[in-house]
Formats: sequence, structure tokens, C-alpha cells
Amino acid sequence: QVQLVESGGGLVQAGGSLRLSCAASGRTFGSYAMGWFRQAPGKEREFVAAIGGDGYSTYYADSVKGRGTISRDNGKNTAYLQMKSLKPEDTAVYYCAAGRLVNTNGMDYWGKGTLVTVSS
Repeated sequence: QVQLVESGGGLVQAGGSLRLSCAASGRTFGSYAMGWFRQAPGKEREFVAAIGGDGYSTYYADSVKGRGTISRDNGKNTAYLQMKSLKPEDTAVYYCAAGRLVNTNGMDYWGKGTLVTVSS
């Protein structure tokens, strides 16, 4: 069982940047792939980015490629999503997820989400 807590959301102007953090419980953090998903108002949840347990394999949705960077610090049991050049369409609740494998359709464990609002 993995418990995930996101932080770092908030209000940011278009063109700005922010970094989301996901703190995970447990002593086997490094064995889990980590992912970020988001759900905008009135839309379905979508994949944003994912990273393998060793931190070397990364995956991005086309919508954030070049603007988002996913990373992890296994010593701190924390995953990150750095986003730059933010757009109003990036406004969403961002969810951290964990699983034994990277799965862009969904993963095994979820945080409660953190709201990111990008103003134009």
C-alpha cells in the first residue's frame, strides 16, 4: 500500500511555472513507477507524465512535452512535476499516482490531487 500526498498547486499566470511534489509513504518507493495525471473541469482525467522506478525512463503526454519535467528523489520518497510556459488549458486538478508499472491509462495508487489554476 502506498499513500500519496500532492502539494505545490495554486494560482499562476500564463507563461509562468510551478513545481508539484508528491510525497509517498512506505519503504519501497523506488520499486514503484510514478505518474502525474490531471482532470480539467468537465473533462476526463488524462495522463501527463510518468517515470520509472529507477528514474531513467520518462514518458510525457504530447500536450506537455517540452514544458514538463518529471523527476523523483528516491531518498526522499518524493516525485516532482516541473511545469513551465503554463497555459490556461493546463488548469486542472493534478493527481499523483504510483504503480508497479508505468500505465498511461491509470495506475494503482492515487493521491487526492492538487489544484493548478492558470490565469490568462
